Amino acid sequence: MNLRDLDPVLHAPKRLAATALLANTEYATFRFLKEQLDLTDSDLSRQMSALESVGYVKVGKHGRGPGSTTTYAITSEGGRAYRAHRAALFAMLGEGVAPGDDGTASAADQR
Repeated sequence: MNLRDLDPVLHAPKRLAATALLANTEYATFRFLKEQLDLTDSDLSRQMSALESVGYVKVGKHGRGPGSTTTYAITSEGGRAYRAHRAALFAMLGEGVAPGDDGTASAADQR
């Protein structure tokens, strides 16, 4: 294990937390992520844009105006990156394989 195994995009705590939430659900709304992560609109937008720019999440926009909803879903690439980053953290801590990392495909891998 070395520091090169850590993903610099996911190493940022806010992006790691957002990715962890998305890795465990089909999708999440902007509002849900904002509330769970306790971030401002602009901060969450920046974090999600960073994840989208590297292909780790896909964004969906539904509706227009005040009633519109923005959703985020982790991509297959994002799921792989998250699991690899998580495994690197566990290895760094001397914990071996991360709990739940049994090699089976996640829902994100099947998309």
